[in-house]
Amino acid sequence: MALSAADRTAITELIARHGHLTDSGRLDRLDEVFTPDVTYDVTDLGGGVLRGTDGMRAAAIAVGDGNPVAHHVTNTVVDEDADGRVRALSKGLGVRADGSCGSVTYEDTVVRGDRGWRIAHRTVRAHRRPLGA
Repeated sequence: MALSAADRTAITELIARHGHLTDSGRLDRLDEVFTPDVTYDVTDLGGGVLRGTDGMRAAAIAVGDGNPVAHHVTNTVVDEDADGRVRALSKGLGVRADGSCGSVTYEDTVVRGDRGWRIAHRTVRAHRRPLGA
């Protein structure tokens, strides 16, 4: 089944919603973006693999003031694999309280359930060198 324009818009807005919820401290609403059993892989950032929205919430609270003050997501591309799996690729910019900034790529697997689209798996890859080196 090909993704409709409405599906693509919903998925793009879903990905954007994560930053809004996180930056405003509404970690109790992560289930609006992620499946309850999400796998959130931040190994590349030194955080390991987080399990479930409760694991994500606990990790964010533990990092405390080390969290970015702003998450910005751009360049979202949504694709459907031949097996029907929906994947989204996007760029993220994190602004820290001191004004410094970091860049990542979000690699998401997105599923549709009773409550709409949700991210079931996310891998966060840091960018530390230009041109993919």
